[in-house]
Formats: sequence, C-alpha cells, structure tokens
Amino acid sequence: MKCLSLFSGIGGFELALKRQGHTIVGACEIDKYARSIYERHFPGVPVHQDATKINPKELPDFDILVAGFPCQAFSIAGKRLGFEESRGTLFYEIARVAREKRPGLLLLENVKGLLSHDGGRTFAEILTTLDELGYDAEWQVLNSKYFVPQNRERIFIVGHLRGERTRQIFPIKEGIRKYDEKPVQKFCGDGLTTLFKVSYTESTRRDLLSSHQIRHLTPLEYERLQGFPDGWTKGLSDTQRYKCLGNAVTVPVIEYILERLSRD
Repeated sequence: MKCLSLFSGIGGFELALKRQGHTIVGACEIDKYARSIYERHFPGVPVHQDATKINPKELPDFDILVAGFPCQAFSIAGKRLGFEESRGTLFYEIARVAREKRPGLLLLENVKGLLSHDGGRTFAEILTTLDELGYDAEWQVLNSKYFVPQNRERIFIVGHLRGERTRQIFPIKEGIRKYDEKPVQKFCGDGLTTLFKVSYTESTRRDLLSSHQIRHLTPLEYERLQGFPDGWTKGLSDTQRYKCLGNAVTVPVIEYILERLSRD
C-alpha cells in the first residue's frame, strides 16, 4: 500500500508500515524536533510542516491515511475543550484530506479519553464526520502491555471507504502477551526488573521512585518500551527525546493492526 501520514511525529506508523513493505508517499509534522528525527530516518519522503496549509489536490494518490492526531484537547490531563480548542479541530484536517483523496483506509490513534470527552459527544462528532465522508468506522481501545512491557491505553479507529473490499479489524482479543516477559533486560537495563512485575502506571512510577527501588528510564530504554530501534531519537536533548517518544505510537501495536489489515 501507499501511505500518507499526518501528525507524523517521529515516524512510528511509518516504521511499522515500512517493516511490512509499504511505501510512504508523504508526511506532515509541525514540531521541529520530531521532524528532524523523522527526516533522518525517512529521507526522500516529502514532509509538510503545517497540516492546515496542505493542498490535498497537490498530494499524490495513496491507499491509507494514518494519523496520531493531536490528543491534548481530548486528554483527561488537559482542559478537555475538544473541538473548541484549535488542536482538537485538527481532526478536520484529516477529514479535509480524506474528502479530496478518498483513500481506501484510515488508521487513526488517540488517547482513551477521546471516548468520554464531553459525554461522548466529541467521539460521536468524529464518527458522524467519517460517516458523512463515506467511511464505515470501527474502533477499539488497545493496551500496549500486550506487546511491550508498559501500560499504555490508546484508542484506534479504522475507517473503511464504503464500497471498497476491506476486512473487519476489531475486536482484537487482548489476552496473550506478544512479548517475552522473561528477559526484561532486552527492553531495559539491569535494575528495572521490579518495574515489570507490576502493572506500570503513573502512580506506580511515583511510588517506585519515592521508595528508591528504581531510577528514571533513560531515552534508550524509553525507545525500547515504545518499540523503536535503539538510538532512534539520538541527537536531541533528553528532554526532547522524552517528549517525542511520549507523543509517539507504540510501534508493535501498529504492526499488529497492519498485519490484520493485510490478511486475506
């Protein structure tokens, strides 16, 4: 498949797509630090800086649009203003491109809080918009802990262009971990074993740090927890590396979804 990526970050979607033989025809990322990482790993891919300034008519054709669209406006950690905040309305940039280019598939990612924002009305608006564009949508909250040793819940939305032959993706059964729990050190260094004997949450992290049982994760360890190759974000300050990785998708989760999309 040919893929266009919006709100591309450091290329988590693209890494999963390339591993499965797909082609990236374009991307968009406004953050200069994330963009520098992206351009280093995906040379030759045209990268737009501002999604609001993209002219869809000038984009090449593609089969799938992927986007981890900005989630701050929907997160329970933020003010939860949804579409009333400019970052929330960036979803409509996805809709604008999809309306013009009509890719067969959409694969979108956001925080779990999107489902409950404004009593569910924000999510209903997203589904209504996709329906009006001609896409049948399915969705599921998936936890990264079934793929890597971290507790990270995100909602994934798959849009199928009506009339195209595509297969149902969800539900994905969450029961069997896909990673090997035994060699914890393959993800992180020595001294972190305690972290993966508990369900890792923010409160767990604070408790462990306050009791001196564990240190902060290094950027390298964070890369591994998100499924990126070692050194993927090197060249930036640790602060920017943490930020970029925190905003990224968990690569093995995307790979698994793509595998299901590709099955006959």
